[in-house]
Amino acid sequence: MSKNITPYQDSNLGKKEQVAQMFDTISENYDGLNRVISFGTDAKWKKKILKMIAAKQPKTILDIATGTGDLAILFANTSATEIIGLDISQGMLDIGKKKIAAQKLDSKIQMVLGDGENIPYPDNYFDAITVAYGVRNFENLEKGLTDILRTLKPGGQLIILETSVPTQFPFKQGYYVYTNFIMPTIGKLFSKDKKAYQYLSTSAQNFPFGEALNNILRKIGFIEVKHLPQTFGVATIYQASKK
Repeated sequence: MSKNITPYQDSNLGKKEQVAQMFDTISENYDGLNRVISFGTDAKWKKKILKMIAAKQPKTILDIATGTGDLAILFANTSATEIIGLDISQGMLDIGKKKIAAQKLDSKIQMVLGDGENIPYPDNYFDAITVAYGVRNFENLEKGLTDILRTLKPGGQLIILETSVPTQFPFKQGYYVYTNFIMPTIGKLFSKDKKAYQYLSTSAQNFPFGEALNNILRKIGFIEVKHLPQTFGVATIYQASKK
């Protein structure tokens, strides 16, 4: 993805700082808007990830770009004894902590402020690592994926959920109209940050998906790489593991 795609083109901050600022700004209405924009399909995709993770019976799970902690909360239904949600946005983490406290999951889930490209944990620490809608926000994609590989245990599982672009008619044309006109309009109507949802739309369209992302994962050193398109290809789940 082009390095020029940032939330605030006129900002002097780096992409990482801009992304943190953006999510801090939209954190209060992010959950609700995300469900509206995805027509509720987002929850179905995350439940698929839960099944995939639970099948491996991990003890330690890291959810990078955890946001308000939806995936981390779902992972409380696995056999994991340590679940960590990592995010660079304190605003998103604060919302997530309230959700976790409301469900009395404080003892099982930790919400940690940190950088997914510089994971603050030792080598070979996690049985499973997930990233939902986060890798396209990395400032350096390969650096972030390399650090994920570093902290994953041998045999450990990586699952990525990311937006993608449908390639078949009429879904390709419908996706273009929706992401370029409808989604940014909804974001402008309900979010105080008018540029945020335009960035989310633009970054989604320019991020490598399908076999292109598979090849990057293989280049980094992941094995057993495959992708599973969801809902006509508007999102994709990627699976990979460490030797």
